[in-house]
Amino acid sequence: MSTKQYPRTNTNGLPAENLNVAVVGGGLVGSLLALHLGKKGHEVDLFEYREDIRTAELVVGRSINLALSARGRKALAEVGLEEALLSHGIPMRGRMLHDLKGNCKVVPYDANTNQCIYSVGRKHLNEVLLNAAEKYPNIHLHFNHKLQQANLDEGSLRFVDPLTKETTEKQADLIVGCDGAYSAVRKEVIKRPGYDFSQTYIEHGYLELCIPPTKDGQFAMPHNYLHIWPRGKFMMIALPNQDRTWTVTLFMPFTNFYSIKCESDLLAFFRQHFPDAIDLIGRERLIKDFFKIAPQTLVMIKCKPYNVGGKALIIGDAAHAMVPFYGQGMNAGFEDCTVLSQLFNKHGSDVDQILKEFSETRWEDAHAICDLAMYNYIEMRDLVTKRSYLLRKKLDELLFWLMPNTWVPLYNSVSFSHMRYSKCIANRKWQDKILTRVLYCSSVAAVGAAGIFAYRFSSTAQFEQLSSAVLKWIKF
Repeated sequence: MSTKQYPRTNTNGLPAENLNVAVVGGGLVGSLLALHLGKKGHEVDLFEYREDIRTAELVVGRSINLALSARGRKALAEVGLEEALLSHGIPMRGRMLHDLKGNCKVVPYDANTNQCIYSVGRKHLNEVLLNAAEKYPNIHLHFNHKLQQANLDEGSLRFVDPLTKETTEKQADLIVGCDGAYSAVRKEVIKRPGYDFSQTYIEHGYLELCIPPTKDGQFAMPHNYLHIWPRGKFMMIALPNQDRTWTVTLFMPFTNFYSIKCESDLLAFFRQHFPDAIDLIGRERLIKDFFKIAPQTLVMIKCKPYNVGGKALIIGDAAHAMVPFYGQGMNAGFEDCTVLSQLFNKHGSDVDQILKEFSETRWEDAHAICDLAMYNYIEMRDLVTKRSYLLRKKLDELLFWLMPNTWVPLYNSVSFSHMRYSKCIANRKWQDKILTRVLYCSSVAAVGAAGIFAYRFSSTAQFEQLSSAVLKWIKF
């Protein structure tokens, strides 16, 4: 990877000065943003409160496998890392649904063009990003640096080493908080008068399990799918890993989790709801993993604005944490990097304008994907098994095939395009409106036809039978 830096200009042709940027948070979004800004020639200090993930052991029970799609791929491509990550990722071309009898049904993500999302390991992805950042002489990595104090107006930060208690002072032209849902930088931003902020914990939690490889070292299930066990009020999913294991995540209300108090409760629960998964996971491993760690919470965060003048900004989960059911948390955070990078290209080093425009244009899309993520949980755990959902999906596929530039299904627009998230929702509402009108006209025509045919029936019983059939069709 070349680290040569070139003189930059903004859209007005004026020189763009290099900034001293402090990125707080060395996870996926923070390390990618450091690459985007470092590539532009800015001096970047990346601070992470944890140890270097490249030398740390994988934390069990907290990963929730990542699904890389179009928005994340674009952000990675802009720093030359897309192909490296795709070669490691495992393509998933659709959902494979498991019913109570162990039967499976495939629902493709895109039946027309066979597009896919990629299952990628969080740790591996973070390692790749940090390794790439380390190659830039103007990107400096600092681990075991926990933010202790911040003056966002003046651009000053103080960090403390959790182990040695040593402190580090940092002065920056720009502070960017990429430090997750419980962001320390956002805590400073929230103190501003009139700041809009909401934090919502849903009543459902998650717990991670694992399906090991078969005895001959192969995947225990077809591996090019995201496997789902939809059960109405809760669900279980499984994503494939490079080592041929599966990361299994059980999502359900905490009341259900707390009702399982012993091994017999657990086995009875799985026999009732996930009978085929017991042999896949293994009885002893299921018991061990289930009681190893408490179920984790799921939070959604919405706030605005994302900036403090031209001195500070929050992006990624710090700005818009979402539940994981659309697989867009990482992708939305990566798209933040793309949007911010484009604004740097547009405005040079005019950070006042860059941060203002980012905040004004991004919050609506961030709120939209947070809402879509909540909707998709209902779809995955319940709607995917309903005939009306499958019929709508088939209709979407047909119209998409006939009019690919006009009729883009919701999932395709979110996962396989760069359409603004808010536009994805507006597009879906437009489609629903069109289909409602078509269904209404069809219903009126059907009723009219039924009236005409009624004259041909000699008995009231025959007419009532026909009317009943028409009404059932309309309701469906």
